[in-house]
Amino acid sequence: MSVLPSIDWDLDPVFVSVPQGAVVGIAGAIALYSFFQALRHKGSDNTSTGILFALLAFVAYKYMERGLELRYYSMLFVVVFLGGYALLKWQIERGGGPAEDAGDFIVYGVLGVLLGARLGHVIFYDWRKALEDPAWIFKIWTGGLASHGAVIGLIVAMYLFTRRRGIPFIEGSDRFAFSAALGAALVRLGNLLNSEIVGRIVPDQSWGVRFKRYAEDIREVELGHLPQIPLRYPTQLAEMCLGFGVLGALYLFDRALGREKRPRGAMISLFFLLYFIGRFCVEFYKEFEGNGGKPLGLPIDMGQVLSLPGILIGLVGLYLSFKKRIPVGWPHGASLAHDEDEDEDEEPAPRKRKRKPVAAAVDDDEDDEHEHASGHDHDHDHDHDHDHDEEDDDEDEDDDADDADEAEPSPTTEKSAPVDPDVAAEFDAKGALKRRRD
Repeated sequence: MSVLPSIDWDLDPVFVSVPQGAVVGIAGAIALYSFFQALRHKGSDNTSTGILFALLAFVAYKYMERGLELRYYSMLFVVVFLGGYALLKWQIERGGGPAEDAGDFIVYGVLGVLLGARLGHVIFYDWRKALEDPAWIFKIWTGGLASHGAVIGLIVAMYLFTRRRGIPFIEGSDRFAFSAALGAALVRLGNLLNSEIVGRIVPDQSWGVRFKRYAEDIREVELGHLPQIPLRYPTQLAEMCLGFGVLGALYLFDRALGREKRPRGAMISLFFLLYFIGRFCVEFYKEFEGNGGKPLGLPIDMGQVLSLPGILIGLVGLYLSFKKRIPVGWPHGASLAHDEDEDEDEEPAPRKRKRKPVAAAVDDDEDDEHEHASGHDHDHDHDHDHDHDEEDDDEDEDDDADDADEAEPSPTTEKSAPVDPDVAAEFDAKGALKRRRD
């Protein structure tokens, strides 16, 4: 182990501070603009965006006394959403769906990640602190987001998103698997920049990373429990590599299955299986979070307990996916169900009845007479091609009659139209001629 390096990590995670008033003003302005767009475009997701930013403005006004400290971690979250959007858009378009669906899911994804990750951390790791200071639950900027909770939040968000658009839930989850893997990798890089979610102390202190801004170690040194800040396992880097590794495996798996020929559910199931197996292994080297510890006296910690359902979902999902082999494909048009509200009250345009030309109507009547008389179905305009037993002078006479038929309109089609006696006489004469021929 002595060949491995020892690194002192002392990066300031904050690169700029924004005053409280500016935060409230920006969030409020975005909320008002979103509500305005929702009024203009009935049935769009701008209402949800407006509600989200209105809540953020309220939380900032109520609890953000010192303003907002923008961290590298926050910027990475922006990269997560932009990169996740690009990958989801690629998957939806490749499956035959509209690119707008990927943009619409961003609203659901932001809410799912923030609410799920925060509530997951509170419930699974730090519920005692939440009971002592309930207001702390809303102070997301102080840290405390659980990846397992983020996964649960994204599952709920995907369910609501796909249900509203009439898209199969597994289809939407399949398309999102690539984005989830990218997000898992970049979030762990953010944890490293933030000096949080650290690894356990290396026993022999021969290698590792010394996180000089990790609050727990600073407090232990100040209390005299530790002589100096210890070297720890860089588990953030391990989980970052895990996320990128799963992303690469998904890409190769997708190609091996023929891309859009793959069975539905294969991609999200593979993500759950590979990622949570990796998480289970890395947890052996991660520091316990909050009051997570080892629940119920089990030999594994809370992170490993929460990884077991993910592994099970992956195994069962892969089995069912290859057993049923449901073809993939984003339902084109079903995703636009939210736009149907705009056209719900509109009456469908009446279909115009096509009127046959006058000459064509007469031809149809004469063809019916010919079918009844001879039992053969033929077109009057080509009678001379089918009457092989007629004499040459009779064929010439028929051609003259056809020319006259095409030149003059029929008085029988429109009852309200005036009838020219000369035209009627010609048709009468023609009809008599045809009867003589037949």
